[in-house]
Amino acid sequence: MNILMVVLWRLAAAPAPAPVETLAWLAGCWESRSGERVTLEMWSPPEGDLMVGASRTVAGGRARAFEHLRIRGTPDGLVYTAIPSGQNETAFASTSVGEDRFVVENPEHDFPTRITYRRAGDDAYTALVEGPGDDGSMGGFRIDFTRVRCEAGPP
Repeated sequence: MNILMVVLWRLAAAPAPAPVETLAWLAGCWESRSGERVTLEMWSPPEGDLMVGASRTVAGGRARAFEHLRIRGTPDGLVYTAIPSGQNETAFASTSVGEDRFVVENPEHDFPTRITYRRAGDDAYTALVEGPGDDGSMGGFRIDFTRVRCEAGPP
């Protein structure tokens, strides 16, 4: 009976994986501008343990990159999947999830190996994309997004 009590105590003490609803703040449309380069990222509201996203980067009037995204809740935690510009999909497992921040990692991927989304109030967030450089040291880039209106197309 003591063993059963220890097992039950450990199960009760283990934190439950964060549900995808924890990331409801991400739903909507977001924009990043740098010179003539504009990136738009859009996320659906969480429902059915899933958020679906997409991004597009335009520079000089031409689409330069696009990405299909999803965040799915699983029994082991959140899984962030990216399919950038028609490449193979890559899944990243959540390593930290909070009300204003989440981190996903895939150490087997070439670049990136870690992606961090950090909320900055109701109308902004930062994406930090990191991985090993040619010399093996961690490097990457940061994208600052602000909330924008999601415009519908013509009827």
